[in-house]
Amino acid sequence: MGMKDKAGKTQGQAKQKMHEGQQQAQQRGQQAQQRGEQAAQRGEQAAQRGQQATQERGRQMTERGRQNIDDTEREMRDRFDQDYDA
Repeated sequence: MGMKDKAGKTQGQAKQKMHEGQQQAQQRGQQAQQRGEQAAQRGEQAAQRGQQATQERGRQMTERGRQNIDDTEREMRDRFDQDYDA
């Protein structure tokens, strides 16, 4: 095998390795992009869950407030009835 043949073979192998490296780098870039998109989706889902939890707590507090008002009115009527039935 002549020097030119050997040099050509070595150059071809180097180009092949470079091409493989470029493909791997491209794949890593795509995977990183996918992970970034997944992280963004998880962030959006967490925000939605937080918003839903806040709304539910608001509903619970509103219901408790109504219950407290109803209890207070009932207590006032009971006291009034006790005071004037005696």
